[in-house]
Amino acid sequence: MADGPHVPVAAVVPLGAGAVGESVARAVTGGADPQLVLVLGLLALATTAPSAFLRAAPAAVAVSAAGVLSLGLFHGLTAAGLGAQLLVLYRLGRVGGQVLATCLAAPYLVLALVRDADTVTVLAASLGLAAAWVGIARWARGEALVHRAARQAVAGRLLEHTARGERARIARELHDVVAHHISMIAVQAETARLTTPGMPAAGAQRLSEIGDTARAGLTEMRRLLGVLREDAPEEVADRRPQPGLQQLNELLDDVRDTSGAGARLIVSGTPAALDPGVELAAYRIVQEALTNARRHAPGAAVDVELHYTEEALRLRIRDNGPGPRAAAPSGGHGLTGMRERAAAVGGRLHTGTTAVGGFLVEASLPAGAAG
Repeated sequence: MADGPHVPVAAVVPLGAGAVGESVARAVTGGADPQLVLVLGLLALATTAPSAFLRAAPAAVAVSAAGVLSLGLFHGLTAAGLGAQLLVLYRLGRVGGQVLATCLAAPYLVLALVRDADTVTVLAASLGLAAAWVGIARWARGEALVHRAARQAVAGRLLEHTARGERARIARELHDVVAHHISMIAVQAETARLTTPGMPAAGAQRLSEIGDTARAGLTEMRRLLGVLREDAPEEVADRRPQPGLQQLNELLDDVRDTSGAGARLIVSGTPAALDPGVELAAYRIVQEALTNARRHAPGAAVDVELHYTEEALRLRIRDNGPGPRAAAPSGGHGLTGMRERAAAVGGRLHTGTTAVGGFLVEASLPAGAAG
């Protein structure tokens, strides 16, 4: 708490010396025995010295001061001791402790207004209550801050883990698609080198280099994928052949069986062979959109539309749910994953509610020809 309230040591030293001197002088003048003089001197010092530690432990300073003043030996209270408490009060008030300042000021106000009141009773009750309030309030505030920081840390780790796992899965799926193309390059280069009659040595050498480069690239990609798998362990389902649009009917059948809701697949345009990466992205987008509909609008009917053009495959997934939802899906990791899948293949994706209710997912993916 380096920026907290504090009382300079230069002010504490003279206050302590003054309190001890005044207390000892009063005791000696009153004919007190040496032991009582020593006790009163230590008590006077205890009312001033703790203020030097106000920055490091403000609650402890307030509690200790109030405790000393509430011991019942208030005939040992000195002007310097009161001055030290007023200085503590001032420093705490400057940093926003208005309630604390009011509690600590109450005894002095009462003493000023009620001159015939019992000083011991007033100080003991007022400062004792203030000390208890200070300790409890500061402890509760500290506990609340600790718990809030812990919750934020856990939420941050969950967000990071979810995003990392989603990106790792996308990377694995894209790896399978790209690996197929690179493997085909290596195979075709090797086949051409071995089966083309009369090929010049230079041409054969270049084809051999092409094959070697393709295989090296494939090895490097698999090495990078291994790093991703260390962060997000691969599930058994990830090792299966990657799905495509041919499996959409099975996906819709599963929706009908598990939720009892209507689900239609509408295809328009002329279906054409797509790049495997585009087809995989389209399947995953539809899959996640259906999952969102089942989670946020259970029982709602869903339409899945595929529209083929020469330039793009357009997806439109809409449910007839009740409109805007309490758990707004726009902040979910599923929609983030869909956007990343679309962007990974050069497409774009839009989500939102419709004017007549329900939630809509629209995507446009480039219609690259299958390799």
